[in-house]
Amino acid sequence: MAPQADLLPGTLDLLILKAVSLGPQHGYGVLLRIEQISGGALAIEQGALYPALYRLEHQGLLDTDWGASDNNRRAKFYRLTAAGRKRLKTESERWNRTALAINTALRAHEA
Repeated sequence: MAPQADLLPGTLDLLILKAVSLGPQHGYGVLLRIEQISGGALAIEQGALYPALYRLEHQGLLDTDWGASDNNRRAKFYRLTAAGRKRLKTESERWNRTALAINTALRAHEA
């Protein structure tokens, strides 16, 4: 398991959109999927996850349907809307540009 990493401000929404882009998932499943796709390096707390899911749904980036979870409980399943796919693409590109710029700066050597 990878060492735990700090979640940077502004990245939770991006991670949620990415997790849901891999297939519809209920809230707790989104949390588990983020842990999985980060190799265990990112652990999202439920107290942060559910308000973010609510916010993304109300921004029109996620759509929901009710269904049964793996343990046969009623659960709200989230999936990306067209606007959510567009936002995921835009934010992913922005994040990658920022990460590249920071990585380039950190590799700089003293002259």
